[in-house]
Amino acid sequence: MSDDPKDNDQNPANKRSVNVTELATNQATLKGKKTDIQNPELWDFPMNYPLSIIGHEGEHESLLNEVKLILGSQFPDFDLASIEVKPSRTGRFHSARVNLYLTAADQVNVLYASLDNAKTVRMVV
Repeated sequence: MSDDPKDNDQNPANKRSVNVTELATNQATLKGKKTDIQNPELWDFPMNYPLSIIGHEGEHESLLNEVKLILGSQFPDFDLASIEVKPSRTGRFHSARVNLYLTAADQVNVLYASLDNAKTVRMVV
């Protein structure tokens, strides 16, 4: 028997089996819609909120137009020219980066619901 940890990893007796159901999230713990803030007490309003909105592949112009439409309707004072659009490292995807000034949890909920319904948005981080 060797002291090399690689040798121990090859032994099936040393591997722990994990039941996939142990790792599944409990959907019953969500309160409200999937786009709603789950712990509003952790948010400190008013606040600056950086956001990256990642679009689907090949949707650069459509993503920018849809993000401008959503942000312009929900944040009338937001400067749409401040939206930064950057390609991914491979150039397949683009992200729109914004910094919003939020005053209430309802703004976040409405914003995420709108972005979730947007056809060109793949993910929001």
